[in-house]
Amino acid sequence: MLKAGIVGLPNVGKSTLFNAVTRTRKAVAANYPFCTIDPNVGIVTVPDARLDVLRKIAKTSVIIPAAIEFVDIAGLVKGAAAGEGLGNKFLTHIREVDAIVQVVRCFEDADIHHVAGAIDPIRDIETIITELVLADLDTVKKRREKGAKDAKRGDKIAAAEAEVLAKLEPHLDLGKPAITLELTPEEKVIAKGFFLLTDKPTILAANVKESDLATADSNPYVAKVRAFAQTHIACETVVISAQIESDLVDLTPEEAQEFLTALGVKESGIGALIRGTYHLLGLRTYFTAGEKEVRAWTIHAGDTAPQAAGVIHSDFERGFIKAETVAYDDLVKLGSVAAARDKGLYRMEGKEYIVKDGDVMLFKFNV
Repeated sequence: MLKAGIVGLPNVGKSTLFNAVTRTRKAVAANYPFCTIDPNVGIVTVPDARLDVLRKIAKTSVIIPAAIEFVDIAGLVKGAAAGEGLGNKFLTHIREVDAIVQVVRCFEDADIHHVAGAIDPIRDIETIITELVLADLDTVKKRREKGAKDAKRGDKIAAAEAEVLAKLEPHLDLGKPAITLELTPEEKVIAKGFFLLTDKPTILAANVKESDLATADSNPYVAKVRAFAQTHIACETVVISAQIESDLVDLTPEEAQEFLTALGVKESGIGALIRGTYHLLGLRTYFTAGEKEVRAWTIHAGDTAPQAAGVIHSDFERGFIKAETVAYDDLVKLGSVAAARDKGLYRMEGKEYIVKDGDVMLFKFNV
């Protein structure tokens, strides 16, 4: 299962957010730096309104959503790349995740200490980026030195790596994340092998006060974060209120919706964050639907029908014959598989078919 790491400076709401997305009280949320030392890990279900619609069509009471793993990582401080705070331990934990959710504090609160003494979300983002870039720069320099001799001897792999490293070093030296460097598809594959921290896909979670969630679009801090995300690190920003989400943990879905409605918001920011992170990881969903259950299955964007079948069981992929497929929108519009079949929208797909997000599938196999 792919992992998303929740990172940020101390006291920005990381542990509170982790508790909210995992619907647990596993992470300690305290008003002092480094209250999280060892990472907390939790499995998070991906909110998907399509499941309930399919449940009604399939006439079942059981739905099983997709899931991803979130990791609550200790707060980073300036100088982490040089060993400050939890230093290398922090960076190692980030290296082990597949995507980064950076929590950015966008609220004033005199009772909650900020490690830098004042609220400045852009400075906070830059602090995180700088430490990750410095760590990557060190990695790149060491890799160049190590591979230089092999490249000179004519080793083709080392030579290809050297070309990519030669592009990465000056880019990182300017303080820019590796993920923003323009590379060819082939060069990107090579760069992935360096396991750079700033090459991981990232999403920013702008954390606002409870009273500011409904009016987040007019929050000047949020506006700055969104603009910076688009122009400097090419990523999405999702607005959340970690404290509200923490309060919702102990409520039923109905009570939670009433609470959100009273605040003037339609949906919890956590739902958007989880879905955004799911797609950030390159994950997509297809469904199986029957009287027994409706289930969301996780695949990677670009997976073929046999690969999607293999998610259910390796025998399905090994003995794949065909996939009976209907698009979610078509099935919902027509109301049943029989109606979709009559309209010619229920298709038989073979081994080369690229599964689309929302496909409802039934596999035929023989082993």
